Amino acid sequence: MADQSAVPDYELADEIELTDPAQYRALFDDTRLKIVHLLLERAATTSELAFALDKPKGTVGHHLKVLEYAGLVRIVRTKQVRAIEAKYYGRTARVFLYHNWGRNEFEGIDLEPGGLLAHSVAEATHVPEHLRDLPSGSSTHYARIPVERAAEWRERIYELLTEFSSEPRGGEVTYGLMMAIYPTTRGHLPEPADGA
Repeated sequence: MADQSAVPDYELADEIELTDPAQYRALFDDTRLKIVHLLLERAATTSELAFALDKPKGTVGHHLKVLEYAGLVRIVRTKQVRAIEAKYYGRTARVFLYHNWGRNEFEGIDLEPGGLLAHSVAEATHVPEHLRDLPSGSSTHYARIPVERAAEWRERIYELLTEFSSEPRGGEVTYGLMMAIYPTTRGHLPEPADGA
């Protein structure tokens, strides 16, 4: 088996922050999310992506154009295959940073918790029978912490997600890693009275 590096076979930025509503609309579509995830492995042609997604090349080509227009993917190289020039697409960044709390300009775009996170939860809770014996697990914990500490935890989560997505490619199963930190309306105990 060939050595498969964790780094895609093309240059890309570590991260970019999505600031344009068009980028959100482009990214938060099920097929386009799958395309950008596949491109973390290596650059791919429309035909290769169509095969991996089990979708028509025309459909995948349309989604690639939307992603390219939004600045999320780009042609990273071309190769002459017989009389046709094959275009290989890659992401523009390893990580796309997005925010949805209080971002009114993105209303109407299916962000968490109704969009990406809900899709990931559904995928994690409906594991096919033939994959159920493979390593997996989930847990939820709550802690009343200051906002500054929550921001630090968010950064640590981003770092761990980046480390996970940088793992060398191998095996026959694609794993997902879902992590979130979010404010809740859960109550908490009052501070103890003096002497208690």
